[in-house]
Amino acid sequence: MTLHKYIFHEIWPNFLTVLMVFVFIVMAKYMLDLSEWVINEGVHFVQVIKLISYMLPDIILFALPASTLIAVFVAFLRLSSSNEILAMKSSGISLYQMLPTVLLVSLASCLIAMSLGLFGSPWGNRSFKDLAFQIMQKKAALEIKERVFFQPFENLTFYINSYSNREKTMRDVFMADRRDPTVTKTIFAKEAQILSDPKSRTLTVVLRNGTTFLVDRDLSNPSYLTFESQSFSVGTDDMIKEVASRAKDPEEMFIMELVDHINRQTKGGTDHNTSLIKLLEKFSIPLAVFLMGMIGLPLGAQLRAAGRTIGIVVGLTVFLLYYLFMAGMKNLCETGTVSAVIGVWVPDVFLSISCLYLWHRAVKERPFQFLEKMRFKWENRRRKSYGMVE
Repeated sequence: MTLHKYIFHEIWPNFLTVLMVFVFIVMAKYMLDLSEWVINEGVHFVQVIKLISYMLPDIILFALPASTLIAVFVAFLRLSSSNEILAMKSSGISLYQMLPTVLLVSLASCLIAMSLGLFGSPWGNRSFKDLAFQIMQKKAALEIKERVFFQPFENLTFYINSYSNREKTMRDVFMADRRDPTVTKTIFAKEAQILSDPKSRTLTVVLRNGTTFLVDRDLSNPSYLTFESQSFSVGTDDMIKEVASRAKDPEEMFIMELVDHINRQTKGGTDHNTSLIKLLEKFSIPLAVFLMGMIGLPLGAQLRAAGRTIGIVVGLTVFLLYYLFMAGMKNLCETGTVSAVIGVWVPDVFLSISCLYLWHRAVKERPFQFLEKMRFKWENRRRKSYGMVE
């Protein structure tokens, strides 16, 4: 137990540190859009905190494979560089006797990843889009002003003569629609309403008794048409690019909803393949997290490099290779080139073979030559930086 506690205390600080760094880096991608919501759109700070909390399950799920790998790898790299693993082996303690702690950490990370994939991620994505729609709906209502040009949605400019708050009706409406990059629409209507549909997360603009003038962006081919009633929908994706489409996406569905959705899709189609990939990833990614942790032990035990920087670099390189491999197979599965039932598991098979191979070499104490060369180069560079080598 003393040995296992010692190894565990080497692993968990690395795990939390890497996880927090990954979360911070990914969140930085969205902070500009979220800050624009606060500054330009008047979104309350509490709502932004809620949006961030809804994004966390997906971000943590993305970061778990790298966090587990680097945490175990760096821990055993530290033990190896200080010759503690050598001392343990001299005392009759083999790598297999150090395995239970790594097995427990990897299994715990796997269960966390599975919980996030099955429950946390769908809940977060669904809640994020629901709150985004509420913000957009409130924003549209607040920005309606009489006899002033206002822009409740991107590329849609309104000017109205009067507005009835009780009937939610705008009268004597001018609207410029620049959403189509090839055509500009200018619409004059007697009345207009903005209706909301929370189920589909869309706002519908209904125009009555008016005329639509159309002209190409190069001011050619002008035309017009009159109408008694005309409507078009505005989705949450018109407010922020990162918010997905109007219909419920596979990312928002719990497992039974996803199964029903797949059964209703045409087999072999893009939507069917994408939904099937999402279903299988709820189990393949947790398995990858488990295998990453199991790879970290033999990989770290074979490299006797001082410092943690090289461990982080090697760990990120392994994770990047896995991620590129997974993304490539995902694209092949979406197009139908490779069956999703097979393709989704190919990265896990690759990790399993790598794990067995690394364990075989570690038990036989046969380190990789390129790792040894990397170690020597790293140590020489450190000596030069301290003036120990001319």
